[in-house]
Amino acid sequence: MLFLVAALLLLGVVMGTVAHAPLGFSLAAAAVIAVWLGIFALRERHGRRRHTSTH
Repeated sequence: MLFLVAALLLLGVVMGTVAHAPLGFSLAAAAVIAVWLGIFALRERHGRRRHTSTH
């Protein structure tokens, strides 16, 4: 429960910061995060195909 409260508090701080940032900066930051998550997802998918489970 404490983790949920902390996560919501952090989300509120981040959303408040984005609301006061210029639109161009917000869009650039969102694009960087999206690319980073895309690369991470591709690496995870590629890594799982290469290393099969031996269960």
